[in-house]
Amino acid sequence: MKRIYFIFSFFICQSSFLMNHLAAQTGAPYIHDPSTIAECDGKYYTFGTGGGGIISDDGWSWHSGAERPGGGAAPDAMRIGDRYLIIYGATGGGLGGGHNGRILTMWNKTLDPQSPDFQYTTPIEVASSDGMEDCDAIDPSLLLDPTTGRLWVSYGTYFGTIRLIELNPKTGERIADNNELDIAIDCEASALIYRDGWYYLLGTHGTCCDGVNSTYNIVVGRSRNVTGPYIDNVGREMLQGGGRMVIAAGNRVCGPGHFGRTIIDDGVEVMSCHFEADFDMGGRSVLGIRPLLWQNDWPVAGERFEGGDLSILSCRRGYSLELTVDFVRIPQNRERFWQMDMTKPIVPVKDQLLEDVIATWPQGDIAVRCSDYMNRPHQRWTITPVPEAGGYLSNPYFKIVISGTDRALAATADLELTTVPTFSGAPEQLWRIEQLTDGSYRIMPKAIPGREGINQRYVLYSAADSTPTLAEWDFSTDNSKWQLRP
Repeated sequence: MKRIYFIFSFFICQSSFLMNHLAAQTGAPYIHDPSTIAECDGKYYTFGTGGGGIISDDGWSWHSGAERPGGGAAPDAMRIGDRYLIIYGATGGGLGGGHNGRILTMWNKTLDPQSPDFQYTTPIEVASSDGMEDCDAIDPSLLLDPTTGRLWVSYGTYFGTIRLIELNPKTGERIADNNELDIAIDCEASALIYRDGWYYLLGTHGTCCDGVNSTYNIVVGRSRNVTGPYIDNVGREMLQGGGRMVIAAGNRVCGPGHFGRTIIDDGVEVMSCHFEADFDMGGRSVLGIRPLLWQNDWPVAGERFEGGDLSILSCRRGYSLELTVDFVRIPQNRERFWQMDMTKPIVPVKDQLLEDVIATWPQGDIAVRCSDYMNRPHQRWTITPVPEAGGYLSNPYFKIVISGTDRALAATADLELTTVPTFSGAPEQLWRIEQLTDGSYRIMPKAIPGREGINQRYVLYSAADSTPTLAEWDFSTDNSKWQLRP
C-alpha cells in the first residue's frame, strides 16, 4: 500500500447490501489489503487495513465481525500448530505522509471473537523502517516453509525494496542476528508461497487507492531458494523489476492486490486478493477469490465459473454427459460423395431442437450416461447459480438442468446419478463446481441423500467410458475431471 490518505472507516460497509453478480463474493465482502484466508472452527476469516476484517460461514457469503487490534495496515494470518499468528504493519506506507513503519506479530488461540479462548498476545516488533532508508516496513506476508519448518516474512512497498526476514515459528519473534535481504523492487504487498521445489514471490504492481482508476496487478517470479534470486518467465530478476502476470483487471473489477493462496484439496486451489474497485458495487474495494491454476509451473488466476449453456465432457475419454434416451436421427437429403451435383445450391442442415425429441423421452426420472458428443438436446445442459442455497470458497452452488427444461441432475442415495423432472432445490440437486489447478473441473453434489452434512468426498466420476457415477475425489485420475464447453 502506498500514499493512503483516506480514512479507514471508508471500508466499513453495511452487511445488508447484497450483490447481484459473481464478480466478487456476496454479502458484505468489503475489505482492503486482505490477509490470506484462514479457517477456524469451520468458518473463514480475513483481516484488512484499519483493524477488523470479515467472516464467512461457507466461503461465499461474507459479513463483518472479525477482530484484530492494533490498527495499521495490510495484515497476514497463518495457523501454526494450534494457534494463529497475525502479522501487520503499524504506520508506514505513506500513512500520514511518512514511510517510517513497524511490523508486529501477535498470537491467538482462535479467530472467533465469541470464543472464551479469544485473546491476542502483546504485539512484538519484528522489523521497522526509519523513513529515510530504502525500504518501507509495511505489507508483511508469512511463509512457513513446508520443507524446513522455517518461518519467513516478506515486506515492503514501492518506497524502496521488498525485504525478507526470518522469524521463530514458535514465538513469532525475529531470529537473532537475522539480517534483512533485498529480494525485489517495483512492487508491494508481496507474498511468498512454495510448490514442487519452487519458491514463488508474488508482488502487487501498479497504483492503488484510486478506486476505478487503480492500476494494481499481481506479478510473480520464482527461485529454487527462498532467499532468491526470483526470476520471471523471460529471465528478468524481480530485484530488477521483473515479474510475470498472475491477474489483472477484468470483468468489471480492477486493481487486484494482496495475493493469498488457499489449498482446498489435492488439485483444488484458490487465490484471494482485493479488487481496488468493483464497478457494480459503486467502485468499492471488495474481496476477490479466483481459482488458482498452474501452467508450466507458473501460477495463473482462473476465471470464476458463472454457468451457462454448456456440454459436460469427461476428461477420461471426451464423451458427453447425456440423458439415457433414444438417439433420434436428424432427417437429411444425402448425396453420394462421388455423385454430388456441384451446380445445386447448398442447403444448411438445421440443428435438432428440443421440441423435435422431447416427446420421445420418459416422463419420470431419467438416468444419465456418457457418449459421443453430437450437439443434441439430450446432451446440452444449462448451469445456473443458486445463490440463496449458500456456497463455498469462490462460488455459490449451481443447478444443472437439461437446456430448455427444468429436468435437473441429482445425486442418489446409492452414489449414482439421475435426472428428476423438476428442480426442487433439494441439496442433492445442488452442485459445487470448481476449476482445478490443471484447468479442468471438479463437479460434486452438495449432499448425498441419507447422509448427514455437506458432501466433501464424492464427485462426478467416469467409472468407465460410458458410465458416470459418484466416487471419491482423486486428482491423479482423469476419471474425476470434466470439461465445460459452450
